[in-house]
Amino acid sequence: MSKPKGFKYTSGQYIYVNCADVSPLQWHPFSITSASGDDYLSIHIRTLGDWTSQLKSLFSKVCQVPSSTSQSELFLADIGQANNIARERFPRLLIDGPYGAPAQDYRKYDVLLLVGLGIGATPLISIVRDLLNNIKNHKLSIEEGTNHNVRRKYVATKRAYFYWVTREQGSLEWFSEVMNEVAEYDSEGIIELHNYCTSVYEEGDARSALITMLQSLHHDKSGIDIVSGTRVRTHFARPDWRSVFKHVAVNHVNQRVGVFYCGNSCIVGELKRLAQDFSRKTATKFEFHKENF
Repeated sequence: MSKPKGFKYTSGQYIYVNCADVSPLQWHPFSITSASGDDYLSIHIRTLGDWTSQLKSLFSKVCQVPSSTSQSELFLADIGQANNIARERFPRLLIDGPYGAPAQDYRKYDVLLLVGLGIGATPLISIVRDLLNNIKNHKLSIEEGTNHNVRRKYVATKRAYFYWVTREQGSLEWFSEVMNEVAEYDSEGIIELHNYCTSVYEEGDARSALITMLQSLHHDKSGIDIVSGTRVRTHFARPDWRSVFKHVAVNHVNQRVGVFYCGNSCIVGELKRLAQDFSRKTATKFEFHKENF
């Protein structure tokens, strides 16, 4: 949606949304998925319940091409005029916020470990977008011959690890654009992306081995993962969280790592315990933050 004039927010925050065409009295909270530097405002909504289902139905009808309009007429139509007509048809949205959330403290850390479960990935995607914009700005400054020290202004986080775990394969399409952009622009490997699809057979299963083989062949040939449809390889089953923490601890000795989790509470205890264990037993200090949906 268009960003209101003067509206400022930090990646990780959320807003309340009202659509009077669905219900004039109901306000619902959603994490912001656009980056603070974007010229638009975006949220991702999972249809779960009456309000979200009605909202999806309302926007689906608006986005349909009128049956009386032929495809050729659409191509010949003035794009600017078409955009204005579409904008007038869209329901009006009101927002309230932004409101603070644990994920907005990511700027305090040079190293980030971001863990999203299902739709809980939304505030973390905003952080990834923010880091991606920093990378793009840094590349632009180099192309324009600006002082290379400008990197310190744009990129505070030196490394970020993003683990997204979801049951539905189709969910991986939600953020395919940003994942492909990271693969394209992040030549220095600042952002490390890991997708996990838990509805596929467990690793070690013969069927999983076959899918993995096909996946590897397809990725080598086209650079695209057949499971997610993006450049990021998809893993099956659930991550070994102890191995994840060990990987980060080994790569960032004597550093402070911000661990940000968003999703339901099922793995909060495990992640918190691992953060405490590795902080005691290694020279890497993990600080755990959570947001439950």
